[in-house]
Amino acid sequence: MAIDTSILIDLPEDAPIQLFDLKTQQALIRPALEKRWTTILDHGRYIGGPEVDECESKLAEITGAADAVAVGSGTQALVMPLLAMGIGAGDAVFIPGFTYNATANAVLLSGGCPVIVDIDPKTFNMDPADLERQIDRVKAEGDLTPRCIIPVDLYGLPADYDAIQAIADAHGLRIIADGAQAFGGKDKGRWVGNIAEITATSFYPTKTLGGYGDGGAILCQDPDFADRMRSIRWHGTGDNRKESIRVGINGRCDSIQCAVIAEKLGLFEAERDRRIAAAAVYAARLDGIIEAQGALDGQENGYGLYTVRVRNRDAVRAALGEAKIPNGIYYDMAIHQMPAFAHYAKEGSLPHCERAAEESLSLPMHPYLSEAQINRVCDVVIAAHNG
Repeated sequence: MAIDTSILIDLPEDAPIQLFDLKTQQALIRPALEKRWTTILDHGRYIGGPEVDECESKLAEITGAADAVAVGSGTQALVMPLLAMGIGAGDAVFIPGFTYNATANAVLLSGGCPVIVDIDPKTFNMDPADLERQIDRVKAEGDLTPRCIIPVDLYGLPADYDAIQAIADAHGLRIIADGAQAFGGKDKGRWVGNIAEITATSFYPTKTLGGYGDGGAILCQDPDFADRMRSIRWHGTGDNRKESIRVGINGRCDSIQCAVIAEKLGLFEAERDRRIAAAAVYAARLDGIIEAQGALDGQENGYGLYTVRVRNRDAVRAALGEAKIPNGIYYDMAIHQMPAFAHYAKEGSLPHCERAAEESLSLPMHPYLSEAQINRVCDVVIAAHNG
């Protein structure tokens, strides 16, 4: 499908390049945000104000999820469903080994045991074949009980949910999608948030849908499960918010952050289109030269990041730095290479995760890039890669 790159903004040839650009977006919505903040100051409901309901309603509407629950962070959005499922000691939760450490932390905070799965080198996402192997291994060893799978939609690309759901169904496991980087991604027309049974997302400022502080949301296909999340986020209390009817946490998202998200949703689809257009320019310039993250049939990347593989990464980064072009590495260590999680998998046991940690490089990606800026990035990357 041809992508219309003419929707990219026009900037001077020498305009500085940002890895993320929050200031341009803020200028577009600042008057509306200031009006919203004044409203919050006037009504004084800083926690649980009407902005929370508005945010949740809009999130459900845009994604097609049955319900959405705003929470305090993307990590809380993972921990809370695990608590609701009763995950605890002796329970195995399967996660990819190439992700942010929050995915592993959430499992451990719930009391479960992370079982680390290798990735598909094309997509950077959980490899269903290795997932099946790890489930079989855990069952054969008998020390843990398989309970849940947490695929991660890395860089904006949905995981292979068709394959993963089939495996989950065969083994009687639940799925929580870690969509922290992927709001705006799609699989066969369904938005992230309405692909898996439960999806956690993050409103960290640099995400595709980011607030001006910490925040996140849980998107559910079951409204009853969403109501349980609302109880858990308020210390497990009932409707009176006094008596605890289950174990819970302080998992609330405040009215100010929800107002920011509600306002940003008005820009989101136009920004998504420009991210996709920016990615098309990258793909056209780098095809056959640099290996980029690849989608499966029917998938659309939300492009929280534009990530490629480069075997001479240090040289490419040095050239980008000399040209004053920002870039990032997400991530330079696989989960099992971090001291806190080293005992969950042996070095060398997850080769694709380890290779990704050595080769992945994220290039500037946001809705306010010009085609000229993207071409400048590509010029430097190609020259350094070929040099």
